[in-house]
Amino acid sequence: MDQSEDPRELERKIAQAIRISSSVSDQTTVQRLQAFVEDLKHKLMQIVDGRRSKHEIRVRARDLWEQNGRPEGRDVEFWVRAETEVGAREPVVCANPYLTRRG
Repeated sequence: MDQSEDPRELERKIAQAIRISSSVSDQTTVQRLQAFVEDLKHKLMQIVDGRRSKHEIRVRARDLWEQNGRPEGRDVEFWVRAETEVGAREPVVCANPYLTRRG
């Protein structure tokens, strides 16, 4: 993972851009910084959601595998079932106050 995809680095950039925009008087610059912050938030949410989803799928696939007696050679079947189940759930709301979902 490159540094631009590190969630901590994205959070740092978001906080820095917010601080800078609060001290800038030029409205064009403020608007550009706000757009930059929104883009970073969107990217961060995608990364967080992707990690959460993959983890949930992995956990559910293992549960399905264990419930079915741990059969060999059916890993793809359980993974696809888990993807379907996890994908059908409601999205998880992020607790970070700096982040909001785009509608």
